[in-house]
Amino acid sequence: MAHTLHLPQAKSHRLLSWGLASAFTALLLLSGCASTPKPPTSALQAAEQAIASAERASVADYAAVELSTARDKLSAAHSAVQEQKMILAQRLAQQARTDAELASALAEVAKARVVNEQMQKGTDTLKMEMKRKTGDQ
Repeated sequence: MAHTLHLPQAKSHRLLSWGLASAFTALLLLSGCASTPKPPTSALQAAEQAIASAERASVADYAAVELSTARDKLSAAHSAVQEQKMILAQRLAQQARTDAELASALAEVAKARVVNEQMQKGTDTLKMEMKRKTGDQ
């Protein structure tokens, strides 16, 4: 009879241990989810590099609005980091990089358009010269 008294006690002890272990595990999982994510350092650096690259390429002459938007979003991303809003900071940094890349692409198109116009003028001038010379003969 003494034997049967120990079994329920041991079972109760195991259940208590299992319950405490489960509660501890749940607590660890919740604390891991509740912690603030790390700053989006790589996204911020990528945005800064894209903006710097655009500035070196004199993009502001052709796509000032887009470059300004990129700078504003990068600034907002840094503010979001200070406020520990890391998901927002990540999104803003990615948008800043994209806006800077858009500004660079638009500037390239504008530069190519200028070159094309200059070439067209040169071609038109050559055609006029050829007509004049053939008309003289």
